[in-house]
Amino acid sequence: MMTSLHSPTHWRLMGEDDLASVSAIAKDVHPDFPEDDAVFLNRLALHAKGAYVLEVENSVVGYAITHPWKNFDIPALNTVLAALPQQSGTYYIHDIALLDTARGTGAAGRIVSILARHAMELGFKTLSLVAVNGSSGFWQKQGFEIIEQPNLEPKLKTYSDDACFMLRQLG
Repeated sequence: MMTSLHSPTHWRLMGEDDLASVSAIAKDVHPDFPEDDAVFLNRLALHAKGAYVLEVENSVVGYAITHPWKNFDIPALNTVLAALPQQSGTYYIHDIALLDTARGTGAAGRIVSILARHAMELGFKTLSLVAVNGSSGFWQKQGFEIIEQPNLEPKLKTYSDDACFMLRQLG
């Protein structure tokens, strides 16, 4: 079903019945960063309160997957995690992806605000992520800074040549 940019969008918690839509969006938005469906199911199972979908006219047009993680570290791309770390020091944004129809609606900025509130409620003082596809400018507008971490370079290269680790202080 075609959606309109003029229709209202809203973020809601993701459910298992949304995984087919999430997988399709990931393939469309991130063709160079393929992840197995098992990764999406894994993150939903590990931290359901950090997984959201964006709806417009009863269609899923975007998603956000987030979870607690270790300070100054990143999970490897397309990896199922056995568990979240017991010593989580940051709230990690695994992915935010929007179909073209949802871009320019302010939805990405809204979910970043939702995620920041959620992270602070959990007691985290930072949000972290890996920016790809030239998205660091968007993230900088959201309060993130590029952090140079030599130990992360090998993992960042598995994402892309322009991948960078970013951090936002909360509170």
